[in-house]
Amino acid sequence: MTQQLNSQIFAYAKQLTDSAFKAQSVALKGLEKVAELQIKALEKQAEVTATFFTDAFEARDMDGLRALWEKGTAVSRENAERAVAVTQEIIAVTQKTAESLNALVQEQQQAANDAVAAPVAAVKKAAAGK
Repeated sequence: MTQQLNSQIFAYAKQLTDSAFKAQSVALKGLEKVAELQIKALEKQAEVTATFFTDAFEARDMDGLRALWEKGTAVSRENAERAVAVTQEIIAVTQKTAESLNALVQEQQQAANDAVAAPVAAVKKAAAGK
């Protein structure tokens, strides 16, 4: 009896460990994608800002400042649009990660239900056979 209990506990612990490893892997992949999106957006924003500052240093007269003003407005708008797009992508990645984690939880619950139901069914079958 003790051997059977030990083997069931060991099997459940192994299953729990495997599920935790899978969940960690899914979460880290999601985090990696989010970080990659943010780094790309930051690089693009830094590139655009550096170009703007280069143009700002080259402005020498009033017409140059007007053109710089218009370019600054365009850069601000593009940065805002890029930020919104990146945020939407991050939300999509986060949602996909959450769905994957939810699927893992449901898989774990089903496995636990099956693990509990199998011995109960065996006991019922043995009792009915007597």
